[in-house]
Amino acid sequence: MADDRKLATEHESREVAEQAREKDWEKHSFARELFEGRLDLSLVYPAPKQDPAEQARASDFLQKLEVFARENIDGDRNDSEGWVPQEVLDGLAGLGAFGIKTPQEYGGLGLSQVSYNRALAIVASRCSATGAFLSAHQSIGVPGPLIKFGTQEQKDRYLPRLAKGALSAFALTEHDVGSDPANMSTTAELSEDGSHWILNGEKLWTTNGPRAEIIVVMARTPAIEGKRGKPITAFIVETHWEGVEVTHTCSFMGLKALSNGIIRFDNVKVPRENLLWGEGKGLKLALITLNTGRLALPAFCAAAGKGCLEMLRDWANGRVQWGLPIGKHDAIQQMLGKMAADTFALESLVELIGAMADSGKFDIRLEAAVAKLWGTETGWTLVNDAVQVRGGRGYETHDSLKARGETSYPIERYLRDMRINTIFEGSSEIMRLFIAREAVDRHFSVAGDLVNPKAPVGAKIAALVKSGLFYAWWYPTRFLGWSFWPRYAEFGALAKHMRYVERTSRRLARATFHAMVRFGPRLERRQAVLGRIVDIGSDLLVMSATVLHAKTLSDRGGAPGAEALADAFCRQARRRISVNFRALFRNDDLVTAEAADRFLAGDFAWLEEGVVPLDEYRTGADSGASRKAGGSSGLNPQPATAR
Repeated sequence: MADDRKLATEHESREVAEQAREKDWEKHSFARELFEGRLDLSLVYPAPKQDPAEQARASDFLQKLEVFARENIDGDRNDSEGWVPQEVLDGLAGLGAFGIKTPQEYGGLGLSQVSYNRALAIVASRCSATGAFLSAHQSIGVPGPLIKFGTQEQKDRYLPRLAKGALSAFALTEHDVGSDPANMSTTAELSEDGSHWILNGEKLWTTNGPRAEIIVVMARTPAIEGKRGKPITAFIVETHWEGVEVTHTCSFMGLKALSNGIIRFDNVKVPRENLLWGEGKGLKLALITLNTGRLALPAFCAAAGKGCLEMLRDWANGRVQWGLPIGKHDAIQQMLGKMAADTFALESLVELIGAMADSGKFDIRLEAAVAKLWGTETGWTLVNDAVQVRGGRGYETHDSLKARGETSYPIERYLRDMRINTIFEGSSEIMRLFIAREAVDRHFSVAGDLVNPKAPVGAKIAALVKSGLFYAWWYPTRFLGWSFWPRYAEFGALAKHMRYVERTSRRLARATFHAMVRFGPRLERRQAVLGRIVDIGSDLLVMSATVLHAKTLSDRGGAPGAEALADAFCRQARRRISVNFRALFRNDDLVTAEAADRFLAGDFAWLEEGVVPLDEYRTGADSGASRKAGGSSGLNPQPATAR
């Protein structure tokens, strides 16, 4: 099929993304300090505490929610039927679960991010799709951006409805828009009388969309005088309005009961007062909302890890092979020990960053991004390993196991449901680039014009002088620091890991500087190198969170063995960090990239021979696209970032 769509250039895409970035760091960022070579424990230790009154209210709500989930949410039935019953959503709404963080003055519960994460974990432990309803509604749906950016009139009109259970969604993704919003084709034009906007376009993979009442829609609006390009603006849209149509309900390998679809807007009249925040601020609104919205996914992953541990403690103790319970064989012990340590680390990360978000004293854009990246990749590994330990019974479905009288743990469902998490709300690959950009922000502010091929000579000279003065001080200080006994002695046996984090953060900062000097403007294209830098910093952040959580639990006198789990995790993380440092400048990246280029050019087409070709799938996609162009719905086969 010929494709004559004009897509944004690489420069245009980068420009759109850069314009939407939060440029200033007005609040502290623990993760940013780590990437820059400073471990500032005073920011997070002692860990921020929940307000006692809020904690008491949250405890009562979470107890009721757990009872409701146990008695009413059936993940296996929902998965089989592909539907979360409306009475379940109504029951959750009756408990206040659709307004957990919404202020009490608008009919919500007014609870914290920490309490919200715990609530999501409870619901998701029974059914990930039901948890996704709550998350898509509150983490990235209408309530979040409305609370942050809405006018008083918008809050008064919509927040009470949303808190009572009016389902919401967030519509950004399109056929050519996944992580790159520069190709957005949905438009909004102001009417001649200026009373409303006229919205046209189509959104793909809108979670909650087919069942939502209210959605935030991102659309291109006319250029603002004095500025380049067409800005992206956010609108509050009600799905019962004329011209709003769900043209297709999508189905996926996992999250079978998810409500997700394609929504078309045909000359939809959006009242002028439904513009959210301001013209051209839509993409920035989305990114700021995601700073806390991304925390839902690692909370789900921690819940899955806990479920896997419960299953495997039963299975690995009871299943006997070669004269021993399988959990006593070293190969399985290695997996179980790592799974327990990783689950503890996941919980530690979610608790710490949730508390940081609640304190209001932090800019958590980096922490949330790391939590999403590290949390979802770790969650996938946890569930994948759990299937391996369960063996054939891990691959067999719940219904089949139940029908023949076996213990029907839903690990196969866990695996299918978990797979999407490394893709939506920013794929792992995109998250690494996002984190890398934020982590080197100070370097760009100092020496950006040196590596900018479009910067004039005068700007480069000025940047050279500025960077020379800055690095004459900065670089030597990345070697200076005391990372030996008795520093961090208050952490007992775990102090050695905190000392490791301190000296390794300085090594990471130096390595990042070396990469910038070595690759110059080419660094942005060396994404594998940037990925290793990000992975090192991520592990350092999670190590810190894990040690802090173990210390907190120890001080409370509970959770026996927390120190052992933290120690195991930190030792494993240190090995990963060593591998990534070694591979920063001695790797096979260029050889691998050359092989990829030759593959795309068709040099290895012979390798595809010997099997039945996939022509029929491409033919079907072309036909579907043709039908779609003619006005009927069609399934879009091109992958992009979901939600």
